[in-house]
This record gives sequence, C-alpha cells and structure tokens, in this order.
Amino acid sequence: METKYSKVKKGLKHDIVGRKYMIHDKLPTESELMDMFSVSRYTIRRAMGDLEHEGYIERVQGGGMYVADWVNKDSDLKLNRTVGVVTTHIADYIFPNIISGIDQVISDEGMSVLIGNTHDQHDKERQSLINMLDNDVAGFIVEPTQSTLDNPNLDIYQTIQEAGKPVVFINSHYAELPFPYVELNDENAEKQLIEHLLDVGHEKIMGIFQVDDRQGVNRMSGFVKAYQNRPNIASLGDIMMYRSSDDINSVLNQVKERISSENATRPTAIVCYNDELAIEVLGLLSKMGISVPDDISLAGFDDYELSKYISPGLTTMVHPKRELGIDAAKMLLSMINKGSKSKPKVLEAELVKRDSVKKIVKKRSKK
Repeated sequence: METKYSKVKKGLKHDIVGRKYMIHDKLPTESELMDMFSVSRYTIRRAMGDLEHEGYIERVQGGGMYVADWVNKDSDLKLNRTVGVVTTHIADYIFPNIISGIDQVISDEGMSVLIGNTHDQHDKERQSLINMLDNDVAGFIVEPTQSTLDNPNLDIYQTIQEAGKPVVFINSHYAELPFPYVELNDENAEKQLIEHLLDVGHEKIMGIFQVDDRQGVNRMSGFVKAYQNRPNIASLGDIMMYRSSDDINSVLNQVKERISSENATRPTAIVCYNDELAIEVLGLLSKMGISVPDDISLAGFDDYELSKYISPGLTTMVHPKRELGIDAAKMLLSMINKGSKSKPKVLEAELVKRDSVKKIVKKRSKK
C-alpha cells in the first residue's frame, strides 16, 4: 500500500514535471500543502526533503520553497539504463512485433524498456510522458497520438528537449518537433496497392481512411495519386473518412450505406486503412450476402498476422513491423551513447497478393 508520504512526493513531482509549477515558481506553503493532501506537517516536510535532495525543489531561507532548475540538473544519461517506449496500443494488432524489435536491441545493450500505452488519446500520452520523465528515462521512442491534430502536449516535449533526452518517433511524427523518426512510406505504398487494383480491372474503388493520424492521410494521398495517373477514370474513385474515436459500428454502417446499392455506382473493390478494419468489413460483407472477391474485392494494409489465415486471404501491404522497431532502437541508442544527431529513416512496404482480390475481365462490345 502506498504511504501518505510517497503520495505527496509523487503528486508534487508529477505537478513539477507536468509544468503545473514552472521552474523558479514558488510552491504552496507547508500549511497549504497539508490542506491539499490532508496529511501532517511531518509528512509534507519528509516529501519536500526528498524532492530537494533529488534536485526538484530548492529552499530559500525565509522565502519558502521554489521549483529548482530540475531540467538542467547534473545527470549522465549513460547511468540510466531504461528507455521509455510510448505507443498508441500495446498488446494487439501490429504493436507486439514493433515492441519486440525495440526490446531485442535495447536488452542486448543491457538496458530495460518502460512501456506506456496512450490508447490514441492525448491525455494518456501526456500521462505516459510525465511518468517516464518522473522515472528519468535515458530516452524515448514514441508513436504519436492523432498526429494530424493539434497536439496539447508540445510543452511536455519541450521539457523533454530541454532536459537533453533524445526522442525517436515511429510510424509517424509531429511536424512541429525536430526529433528524428522511423516510419513507412505510406503514400507510396497505398499508391502501389491502388495501382495493382486498377491494373487488374477495378475502376470503382472505395477507400476508407482514418484521418486523425498522418499514416491515414498519407495513405489517402496515395489513393488519390494513383487515380491522378488515370484521368479517364479519376471520377470513379470514392473516399470515406473516419477518426480513431469513431465507433466501429458507426463506421461499418456508413460502409453499408455506400455499398447497399446494386446500381453501377457500387464499388467493385474496397481498400481499408488497415487489415484490422478490412477484417471488420469482410464480416459486414458476409452478413450482407456479398461474396469476397466474387462480388466485391477487398484489400487492407499492414499484413496483420490474421490476414493470411482468414478466408479469403487478404491482399495487403507488408508493414516491416519488427524492422521498424529495431531501426528505431538502434537510432535512439546512437543518440544516447554518442550524442549524435540522426536523420529520419523511411521504410518501403511490399505488396502481398492473396485471394481477396479478383481480376475483372471487361466485356467486349458486340459489333
């Protein structure tokens, strides 16, 4: 059970690292802190003594307690053997392979990994970053949360930068921040996928893209560019957008409305933001009595492990999951150990063709 003293210490440290109290700000008095935490004066003094010893606060004789310049306190990153890894998910989809790649490199270096899960929510991203700053990690590997939206956590990233902690982004990056990244060439990969569908005779393709992260927007751009190269059929492409916070049933209902028609506007193929969504769409089509690929072809993205085992096997783009994790970890270790600056690294995806896409043979007009 956590003691009252440790709760006070943890709460004050969290508020300092999270910039509720800025460097050189005066902290509440002992009496005010006693009321805030409902503890004794002894408990407050013990917690404050520890924080002073750790360099987070400083005492001014006769003037109270102030936030010290804890960002620039003497430290040696090499003495800290923990790396913070923050992802939007942990235990499902492609993320175990990414984290496994990171852990392989980090553990070989004799270091450990502290993992945070944002569930693709900015408030949880903030909490994870603050917790890792609390633990004084040597560096960060971060998958951005909703990377196309305004980020309310830029102040925390500024604190990380001021503290000299290296950061590597994976899968995407925040354009406002100068940190290097390892990510997939999502635009080119999606373009390659759409061109494959066009080459096998599909002209009416519906693309479903998540637009609150940079991966989804880039994949949508690849969809558009593929059609731009076919101006005679460019108007036949159809795009549906959704956000990560949208209920999956609401998304599927929108898909159902768009494909319910039996007329000429119904797509002959559907491409999804990722395999996870494609599997959901496959289930929807089955319930509607629509056969894949006989009635509508279907493709995903990422080569999720289940994609090769469902029936029919899913045509998709291979995300180099483990390679991405390994590259990101190597980049971070170079920054930690050598203090070197790293350039962004962009990986390419590979098209894997399975049975969910069929070739359309155009009927020749009779003379």
